Amino acid sequence: MCGIVGLYLKNLELETQLGELFSPMLASMSERGPDSAGFAIYGDEVPGDQIKITLQHEDTAFDWAGVARAIGEELEHQPVWFQNATAAVFKLKTSETMAREYFARLAPEAMIMSVGRSIEILKGVGLPQEIIERFNLPSMQGTHIIGHTRMATESAVSMAGSHPFSTGMDLCLVHNGSLSNYNWLRMRLQKYGIHFETENDSEVAAGYLTWRLREGDTLEQALKAGLKDLDGFYTFAIGTRDGFAVIRDPIACKPAVLAETNDYVAMASEYRALVHLPNIENARVWEPEPARVYVWERGSKLGMVA
Repeated sequence: MCGIVGLYLKNLELETQLGELFSPMLASMSERGPDSAGFAIYGDEVPGDQIKITLQHEDTAFDWAGVARAIGEELEHQPVWFQNATAAVFKLKTSETMAREYFARLAPEAMIMSVGRSIEILKGVGLPQEIIERFNLPSMQGTHIIGHTRMATESAVSMAGSHPFSTGMDLCLVHNGSLSNYNWLRMRLQKYGIHFETENDSEVAAGYLTWRLREGDTLEQALKAGLKDLDGFYTFAIGTRDGFAVIRDPIACKPAVLAETNDYVAMASEYRALVHLPNIENARVWEPEPARVYVWERGSKLGMVA
C-alpha cells in the first residue's frame, strides 16, 4: 500500500522549520507503511566545485572516521563530513564518478544513498516514528523534502529496499503503486549505463527519469514520456535540486492530495497528513488529475502538462 508525503517551501523563512513541519506528515502514514521509512531532504547546498554524498551502514559503530581519513589521502585534503545515526554525509571537491569510485573501493560495505549538491537521503527499517527519531528529523532544515513509508510487497524488508531511491545527481523518487514492466525496463536501462542497487520497481522508475533527463528532457517531458513507457498504477513524488513534482498514472487508482498556500506546497497519500500544517484551513486543496504533471521549482510557476 505505502504512503508518500512531500513538502516544498515557497516561503524561505520557514526553512528552519522544515523537519518540524514534515515529521508529523511522515508519522501519519504509519498504517500505510509500517515496515520501513525514509526521506530525501534538500538544503545545505555545497558550492559548484563540490558534491555531497550520503552513505549508510547498518552497523552504528561503523568506522566513518577511518573512511574519511582514507578519502583524504586520495584527495590530498581532509573532506568535510558528519555522521547521523547509521548515515554519514561527505562533502568532497571531486566529481560524482570519482566519488563513487573512492567509496566503492574504500568502503564497499557502505551503501550510497544519494549524490548531488543539495540532497541527503536517510532511510531504514522500522516504524516511521522510529526513523524520525533515529535521524532527528524535527531538527533538520532545508527547502523541500519528500518521504515514504513502506508496506513491503515485492521485495524484502531491508534498508536497501526502503525508499526513497536516487539514481542521479540530486534526483530521487518515492512511489505508491506497482509497475508491471520494470524487469524488462531495468535491462533496457542498464544498456544505457543506468546502475541499480536493488530489485525494487521504484528504483527502476527513478532510473528511467535519470536516463530521460540525461538525454535532454526536462522533468515534465520525462514524466510525460513515462506515461507511455511505465506500465502499471502509481503515484510518484519526485525531488530535484530545484523543487519537486507529482504525477499519477492515467487510471489514478492510488490516492493523492495536494495543498497550496502562499508559504508552501504539500502532498500526501491522505489528507490527514496535512491537517497540522499552518494555515491549512485556507489552503487550496485538490486531488491531482490523472496523467497530469505538477511541478514546483525555484524561479518558475506551477507547470501542468496534459
